[in-house]
Amino acid sequence: MLWLAVVAFISAALVSLLVLRWARRRNFFYDEQSPQKFHVGEIPRLGGIGLLCGILISWLLGMVSSLFLGDPAILRMGDWVGLWCVALLPAVVGGVAEDLTQRLSVRYRLFLTMSTALLAVAWVGLSVPRLGLFWVDDWMVSMPWIGLVLAVLAITGLPHAFNIIDGYNGLAAMVAIIICLALTHVALQVGDRALAALLVSTAAATAGFLIWNYPRGLIFAGDGGAYLWGVVIAFASIALVQRHPQVSPWFPMLLLIYPVWETVFSMYRKWARGVSPGMADALHFHQLIYRRIVRGVFDDDDEARDMLMRNNRTSPYLWAFTLLTVVPAVLFWSNTLVLMLCCALFVVLYAIAYMAIVRFKLPSWLQ
Repeated sequence: MLWLAVVAFISAALVSLLVLRWARRRNFFYDEQSPQKFHVGEIPRLGGIGLLCGILISWLLGMVSSLFLGDPAILRMGDWVGLWCVALLPAVVGGVAEDLTQRLSVRYRLFLTMSTALLAVAWVGLSVPRLGLFWVDDWMVSMPWIGLVLAVLAITGLPHAFNIIDGYNGLAAMVAIIICLALTHVALQVGDRALAALLVSTAAATAGFLIWNYPRGLIFAGDGGAYLWGVVIAFASIALVQRHPQVSPWFPMLLLIYPVWETVFSMYRKWARGVSPGMADALHFHQLIYRRIVRGVFDDDDEARDMLMRNNRTSPYLWAFTLLTVVPAVLFWSNTLVLMLCCALFVVLYAIAYMAIVRFKLPSWLQ
């Protein structure tokens, strides 16, 4: 398992470096008027290519080792790994295409992530088997199409959720690493070494990309990277619950409640203002932290350096915010009631924190 992680890390780091050098003099960056732009200079958004190469190389090597070399690491990575590799491509390739052209509409990218979801359901066989609520689970047994629909919704939506929180150096990447490692822990607890190997490789590939992204901000993950994190984590979360009845379906829900709720809240916020949910703005939680908490920390005469320092200081706030949900999720991964209560508590705390930042009512130790 560890050797696959090493391969993923080195592959992602090297490919990201090659992409960085190739794209440095090309215009793969946000428009100057974009509300998501919190950097100075022309930064390529093609880190998803390095991530994809690192993940695919390690996954396919693990599959070949298991199928043709006697499975020396006892990973049991069958040909289903190859199906995962193919199924994730529509979403990720669509994201990279947007990073290259910046001309793919939200509707078209949503169609591509849904294509990945449909492949995962129809080809890979992923389905949400239960919700941990006996009155709902009885319906799902008699009407299995409910689980298929839930799987499609989860796989379609999570890539866009990661794209929403991918706003500052290291933010989405570290969140992805934390969640992958939490899923790995539970996968090992239930004896699923194959799934653990895929998740460790994903975390390692992300770390390989991260050495160029944080703190220097030399390359961004872009839509391709965010979609890749979302798809892989969605696949793994559904597979973990589907394969192991002892794992509560609310375990991955609590792990992912930050990007999921950020997306839901963002859609509601835009709907309440009468604008399209697909329209970009600068009112996400991480952007408010940058503007209201971190913005006054530095005062450097060099604009680029000042913005980079503020950018880097923002991400740790959200890493800590993510750990508030990851820790209880890992501790109570089989206890549905506790996990549901933690999800509800997060929603309440998120609303309180958001309103406090908007109204400038923050404790002094946060400022």
